[in-house]
Amino acid sequence: MRTVVDMRTHVGSVPLPNPVLTASGTAGHGAELGSYVDLAALGAVVVKSLSVLPWPGNPAPRVHETPAGMLNSVGLQGPGVGAWLAHELPALNDRGTRVVASIWGRSAEEYAQAAGMLAGAPGVVAVEVNVSCPNLEDRGRMFAHSAHATALAVAASTASGLPLWVKLSPNVPDIVDIAGAALDAGAETLVLVNTVLGMAIDVRRRTYRLGSAAAGGGLSGPAIRPVAVRAVHDCRVAFPDVGIVGVGGVCRGVDAVEMMLAGADAVEVGTATFRDPRAPARVLAGLRRWCRLHDVGDVRHLVGAVQGAPMALAGADPGSASPRPSGSPHEAAPTPPPTATWSTPPPVPPAATGPQRPRPGPVTRPEVPSRIPPMPPPPPRRRPGTPEGDLG
Repeated sequence: MRTVVDMRTHVGSVPLPNPVLTASGTAGHGAELGSYVDLAALGAVVVKSLSVLPWPGNPAPRVHETPAGMLNSVGLQGPGVGAWLAHELPALNDRGTRVVASIWGRSAEEYAQAAGMLAGAPGVVAVEVNVSCPNLEDRGRMFAHSAHATALAVAASTASGLPLWVKLSPNVPDIVDIAGAALDAGAETLVLVNTVLGMAIDVRRRTYRLGSAAAGGGLSGPAIRPVAVRAVHDCRVAFPDVGIVGVGGVCRGVDAVEMMLAGADAVEVGTATFRDPRAPARVLAGLRRWCRLHDVGDVRHLVGAVQGAPMALAGADPGSASPRPSGSPHEAAPTPPPTATWSTPPPVPPAATGPQRPRPGPVTRPEVPSRIPPMPPPPPRRRPGTPEGDLG
């Protein structure tokens, strides 16, 4: 049994001491979890999403527990970037925390303003662009539900001058297409995924459970983990050279292992924190313990291994604890000798020099004929807009 596991990783261009982070919206705006977890011991802390100005969020009640998770309609409540920089960031810096600042906006201009305010912010290693919010310039549709709108928000966020992570919604027909647009616009890392649209109704009172009423909320927790794993897997197949963070229902070390085997470089722990504020530390300890029990000397050997070879260290000896190869964080290593334990994936093509980066086409999925007889189309029905239920 191994006694030492190399837990270091890279998320895009950002080096981290380990692959366990907090999720935006569940760890507060600052050092709220500092009484329960050594924040500096985590890979990074992703703070609650911030807009240019303070935002009150949705009316109460805002959360509702479900059998396998939680439904929320917090509505991205926050103090605004300026107040956060002045009152919350210093406490994180005092603890030696690596900070990922999450931002949102209702227009591309608001993303640019929020990102610009973060330029040069001490201790902030990356900006997570939360595109699961209404786009006022497109009739209130979610940025994350449109490849074009997502690209506009990401491009505007380059004003920060920091590495950009983009948090995508699973509520789309093809997340790979949206992800490609985000990467072409300047993102280097995909955060997969945000909440799944849902609703809860009080059958006794015959009323909505959440204060957002007919708008519903977002489902998070273990119920959506398979959705997140699928998104991570498909995006890793399509984009073998980018950073990927898996989020959605990570409660145990083995959940983090599953996300990484699918292709994630790191994971975020979110809803589990509401039940146990020590959850991120428990997941990190569980991941390290799993690696020891299964003789994994370098946690990066897990990344993408379900596809036949780890994406981050292709061709390396899985028993070694060697550092990531030089160059791009996901640069393909030389072809291993015939005796290597792992097979080698196709080499990653070099980055394009033009404005658009070439990428593989969408992941093909086999067509399975349905055995359910078709139903007649429902009558047309007018439905109000449905904002995403991300805690932010």
